[in-house]
Amino acid sequence: MTTTEAGSPTAAGSGSAATDKFKNERVTSDTSPERLAAIAKDALGALHKVILDHGVTYPEYRVFKQWLIDVGEGGEWPLFLDVFIEHAVEAVLAQSRQGTKGSIEGPYYIADAPTLSAECELPMRDEDRRTTPLIFSGQVSDLAGNGLGGAIVELWHADDDGYYSQFAPHLPEWNLRGKIVTDRDGRYSIKTIQPAPYQIPTDGPTGAFIEAQNGHPWRPAHLHVIVSYPDKRSVTTQLYFRGGEWIESDVAMATKPELILDPVTGDDGINRVSYDFALDPV
Repeated sequence: MTTTEAGSPTAAGSGSAATDKFKNERVTSDTSPERLAAIAKDALGALHKVILDHGVTYPEYRVFKQWLIDVGEGGEWPLFLDVFIEHAVEAVLAQSRQGTKGSIEGPYYIADAPTLSAECELPMRDEDRRTTPLIFSGQVSDLAGNGLGGAIVELWHADDDGYYSQFAPHLPEWNLRGKIVTDRDGRYSIKTIQPAPYQIPTDGPTGAFIEAQNGHPWRPAHLHVIVSYPDKRSVTTQLYFRGGEWIESDVAMATKPELILDPVTGDDGINRVSYDFALDPV
């Protein structure tokens, strides 16, 4: 998501929106004091080892402390954690799954998107219809391949400029977001547009962290999907486009070979991709 155009989202604005959304959810965990103590001991021990191994100086420590304060005051913890940490947590979850590979959710998910039928078009502006159209289709099934009619496919993605609705002030509320209900055979066909690669917001402390180490802030073009069905384990994932920029060096380290789509452009100029989801039992 770039930050150069007038009216575009800033790191502070995007971070504030993501922080407010997360704070309103107020999640909990049944982590025992013993497990928390073990995790905290290892986490702090790993950080202590880094400090000792690299001979971190007091000036470097104070810069780090100030940076931590800046991230919090800028509301960028959801952005920083989702970009640099979440993929490792998702890897732990993936060890217990046999079905479709998952990926990170990221900071831009919004619940309660409009409900749409199995064959549909995502809400979009007239400007979006002038960009490259995309038809995304497939089937939701169980591990045995039985179609799951009435499964929910939540889909959201950036527009052709790399912006997400509800995190960019110039976009309508539910632009390029929808909750699709599959047909009796578990199939869906969704008309949308080809998303663009984008930079995560770089005008705040997260951007400073990347720039200081000569990194890049780019994410490859992708579709966000959450697929769910009663008595099945929902899957949260991202789907990427073969040949797209930044797939091999995604700043969020969230790409996987199993999540690469192969778009085919028809004579009508529409890109078409198909992807099937297999859900694990609860």
